[in-house]
Amino acid sequence: MSNTEITQYANEYEAATNIFLDAVKKLNPADLDKPKSDGWNARQVIHHLADSESQSCARLKRLVAEPGTTIQGYDENKWAQSSTLGYKELPIENSIALFKASRAASLEIIKRLSVEQLSNAGVHTESGAYDLKKWLTGYTNHPKDHAAQLF
Repeated sequence: MSNTEITQYANEYEAATNIFLDAVKKLNPADLDKPKSDGWNARQVIHHLADSESQSCARLKRLVAEPGTTIQGYDENKWAQSSTLGYKELPIENSIALFKASRAASLEIIKRLSVEQLSNAGVHTESGAYDLKKWLTGYTNHPKDHAAQLF
């Protein structure tokens, strides 16, 4: 793997960010709370993405600075159902800002990765062995998968 491939990872990650943000822009505000067949409405998806990406940024930093670390999972459905976290009623603006900031911070780190760091790994509490390559694949695809879920 070369630095060119790191650049490609960064470009794909950034493109995925933009796919989700473009989907949010196309979303009719009247449809934010429209029930979806998969159980989450668009508002909940947006709040989930913000929380997931803030968690992912912390995970990336741990994998870079603390190889061998434990990567803590969380129950996204419990977060989505928590009335205190407000996925069902809070405005989406702060979550969009958190999503953007988390993705921007992670992108800057991705751009600085060395080829050797791609093998940095830890243990995810839910999925076991978890290295930077797995992180990159998962979090590049995550916003693209949820962009389609908005409509």
